Amino acid sequence: MKALAVVLQQPEQLSLRRLDLADAGDEDVIVDIEWSGISTGTERLLWSGRMPDFPGMGYPLVPGYESVGRITHAGARSGATVGSRVFVPGAKCFGDVRGLFGGAASRVVLPAARTIGIADDLGERGVLLALAATARHVSAGDAARHPELIIGHGVLGRLIARLAVAAGHSPVVWETQAGRREGALGYRVLDPASDPRRDYRSICDVSGDAALLDTLIGRLAPGGEVVLAGFYDTALSFVFAPAFMREARIRVAAQWQPADLVAVRDMAQSGLLSLDGLITHRYAALAADAAYRTAFGDPACLKMTLDWRDCP
Repeated sequence: MKALAVVLQQPEQLSLRRLDLADAGDEDVIVDIEWSGISTGTERLLWSGRMPDFPGMGYPLVPGYESVGRITHAGARSGATVGSRVFVPGAKCFGDVRGLFGGAASRVVLPAARTIGIADDLGERGVLLALAATARHVSAGDAARHPELIIGHGVLGRLIARLAVAAGHSPVVWETQAGRREGALGYRVLDPASDPRRDYRSICDVSGDAALLDTLIGRLAPGGEVVLAGFYDTALSFVFAPAFMREARIRVAAQWQPADLVAVRDMAQSGLLSLDGLITHRYAALAADAAYRTAFGDPACLKMTLDWRDCP
């Protein structure tokens, strides 16, 4: 059994290759992928070669951890149903080609327990569930931990803000690019230079800019917290005295957990969390090289998806 897959041969060298897939076991499913998303955070680092040392890191690799497809085979002990639409957070089924994260392919084999069923009408928007789960992990579902200030109005920043609004809050978002200040749903988006506040109790940074930490600490209220929810490829540091005077706290929001994924799936399907207006660009999977370059190079691109449905 084979699949057409995006393969990063080495930094900035991408190809589509037909790869042999591992055999499916009794607890596995085979999923024919319909859509996969391109991450402008971790996948950009893989593309550029700036990804810090990470388990499974190395080239060649199949990227992608935001895929949606239908189960075409269910192992005897998988508990899955053929024909169900599922979210796939990646797969490791490509033999000698590393699966980091392994979702950008026309077909994957993975344990059924790693998939999560989604409603048919969620469709392509289902690729956003990984980012939505990452957004939820910032607060872990605790309404008191939602940030008052969010740095960056990309897809992750928008999802963190939408979750805060759903919990009854009115966050502020900073965005330096004027073209990205549109699209707010129940919250304000500001140019940082126009915001005089220096008493935020919680600030969440999703920019990935390691140089911002001193600026953010300077905007905290006493006892306030900076949450690092981006992915940083350089060392972070801060001047001690301002942090000391505020008794500042710094917290890292790590990878989402299964409970986060289930929670945001349920919120999206009930209408409590909108995933609308976040996917701005779509390419056929056969044009993957152009899609990745657009996703990483075009500031107007919030979220790019690859459509695998017509792949031979």
